[in-house]
Amino acid sequence: MTRLIILGIIYIVLTIYGFQAIKTVFKSAWIHYVFITIAVLVAVNLIYQFSTPSEGRVISGGRGYAIGFLLSFMALNLVIAPILIGEDIVRSFISLYDKYFITKDSFYLPSRRKFISQVALGLAAIPFSSLLYGMYKGRYNYKVLNYTLHFEDLPEAFDGYRITHISDIHSGSFDNKEKINYAVDLVNQQKGNVILFTGDLVNNKASEMYDWKDTFSKLTASDGVFSVLGNHDYGDYVDWASDKDQSDNLEELKAIQKEIGFDLLLNENRYIEKNGERMAIVGVENWGAGRFKKAGDLKKASQDIEANDFKILLSHDPSHWAEKVIEDDYHYHLTLSGHTHGMQFGIEIPGWIKWSPVKWRYKHWAGIYQEKGQYINVNRGFGYLAYPGRVGIWPEITVIELKKGSQIA
Repeated sequence: MTRLIILGIIYIVLTIYGFQAIKTVFKSAWIHYVFITIAVLVAVNLIYQFSTPSEGRVISGGRGYAIGFLLSFMALNLVIAPILIGEDIVRSFISLYDKYFITKDSFYLPSRRKFISQVALGLAAIPFSSLLYGMYKGRYNYKVLNYTLHFEDLPEAFDGYRITHISDIHSGSFDNKEKINYAVDLVNQQKGNVILFTGDLVNNKASEMYDWKDTFSKLTASDGVFSVLGNHDYGDYVDWASDKDQSDNLEELKAIQKEIGFDLLLNENRYIEKNGERMAIVGVENWGAGRFKKAGDLKKASQDIEANDFKILLSHDPSHWAEKVIEDDYHYHLTLSGHTHGMQFGIEIPGWIKWSPVKWRYKHWAGIYQEKGQYINVNRGFGYLAYPGRVGIWPEITVIELKKGSQIA
């Protein structure tokens, strides 16, 4: 309750400053009323959405949009407020100077300068419009990212082998069949030899996949579709009536994966063979640093795998790679992960800047990293969660081509 009160106070204060900027720049009363109406609607919708029952603690659906509109409106006012507070400080000094040094009869504040409020509104429009765009278009703005990785010990038969990597579908967040069909077709168009999915098929419950089974069953590759579980797939964010209900939900999710053609690896492995040579696909259950589930068992998953086999590891959370995989006795040539979503917000300009607040939580948060002769690709995610949009960090389909030899060659 204390947090809600604090949030409410912050919201009101920021809104007051936003309204002052609007009133200074626009003299029309109807614009003032529109701003106040929006402020009220955003707050009322948030209260309504979070006062209605929800199937799980993970934010999606109407709650997600309520959060999205709140973030957008607060971002607008959060930029305006510091600028106008700075102006208030200057206005106060001017008033004090006039009162005590020019000896004016009364204490007064100079009027706000229209130019200052115009600058504040102009700057505030950037995050405001970006967050709205992220909800309207950004969440379905799929990007195909291509990488070529070189390995001296890659079996000759797999030279030029193409891996299509997707992660974090989060089907419980989807609301546009046409866009998801387009994205699934886009995955197939990459013509990967294999499709590898690294977890979080749903937000909370297996039932979220009912309307999407036909769509994702269209995913095809010559060597199959392999998958692992992510932290959301276990149903840990739902208040179940019993442990059996949660267990039944997980079993149903596993059955759905089989039904749509995913070969789910539960701390186990498969071999892909070509021309008498082979490559191991190793899949662990979720293992995440901190409070996240640690069901992943790397030793069990690698049973019967030989040390000199070429190995691709599927592990949902990239913290597993940093804390367990790199130092393992076995050499896992390439690990594929997801989980971070790149926070669905950031700035990426290839060759210049790559930034997101999530970097303060995860060392490896998006793209390709290499340490100790091993690679990891952290996929930015296929879907979205909580905030129903993406800004700067777009939904991703990764295509990795394996090449034999050194990169210099």
